[in-house]
Amino acid sequence: MQAWQVHENGEPSEVMRLADVAPPTPGDGQVLLRVRAANINFPDALLCRGQYQVRPPLPFTPGVEICGETEDGRRVIANPALPYGGFAEYAVADAAATLPAPDALDDAEAAALHIGYQTGWFGLHRRARLEAGETLLVHAAAGGVGSAAVQLGKAAGATVVGVVGGAEKAAVARELGCDVVIDRRATDVVAAVKEATGGRGADVIYDPVGGEAYAQSAKTVAFEGRIVVVGFASGSIPSPALNHALVKNYSILGLHWGLYNTKNPKLVQHCHEQLTELAARGTIKPLVSERVPLSGAADAVQRVADGVTTGRIAVVMEEAA
Repeated sequence: MQAWQVHENGEPSEVMRLADVAPPTPGDGQVLLRVRAANINFPDALLCRGQYQVRPPLPFTPGVEICGETEDGRRVIANPALPYGGFAEYAVADAAATLPAPDALDDAEAAALHIGYQTGWFGLHRRARLEAGETLLVHAAAGGVGSAAVQLGKAAGATVVGVVGGAEKAAVARELGCDVVIDRRATDVVAAVKEATGGRGADVIYDPVGGEAYAQSAKTVAFEGRIVVVGFASGSIPSPALNHALVKNYSILGLHWGLYNTKNPKLVQHCHEQLTELAARGTIKPLVSERVPLSGAADAVQRVADGVTTGRIAVVMEEAA
């Protein structure tokens, strides 16, 4: 089979190599899946760089989220078991953790439903307890993670403020349903959020960026607000001033979604049922901005790493297209 492999750490476009390799052999409790589509996530770039919290042995195949097909023909969503990731014709996954792909979504959309939407659902509902009528601020609102949070926030009845970088991404955020869109390259984010909220600030802030975005969050969070820390796409991990959280009376909530797979997998299943229902109603639909063949995976991962994409890029296998 064909698979992208990383033999040394570095930038995705430099270290990912397409090769002919033997299909992986499933271990105990695992299943072999024919990959129909693989969604590109920022962690794929971190894996290539050797900067992710999981460091698979070299060589490995990146690709942490797929829509695959079982031997009996069922479409499923899965997180491949590294080192046999999803940027390949076949991958392996833990059988107990596979989830049925929603009928309402095609392969690329189904592949993009899992990590970003599960993270959004757990962050907004399980951690922040977002309520209808509250204001939700989403950083990187046009990206893969942010776009999911925008849709889930709107589905929950929140007023959604989206922060983006550039006019093109601002247009995408508006199409996603953001009530207010702030282009951080053209506008002072703190002043714009305060103006949009009448000086009150945002009740819930969803931050997959870190760095300067977190500093803006601390300045714009409302009384009894909640900042959900999802990731650090900026590459800068902030050091929050806890005295500031005390004085302003807000909460800082960490979210590592992957822990639920081991700590409370039933919640992951429950979340998937909720997401499937929302997809069936058309309330949520992953924003797949581009579909590329397997041969284009390395270039696509690099563009995601560089932060120049909107929504999700999916690697779609030719035979499944």
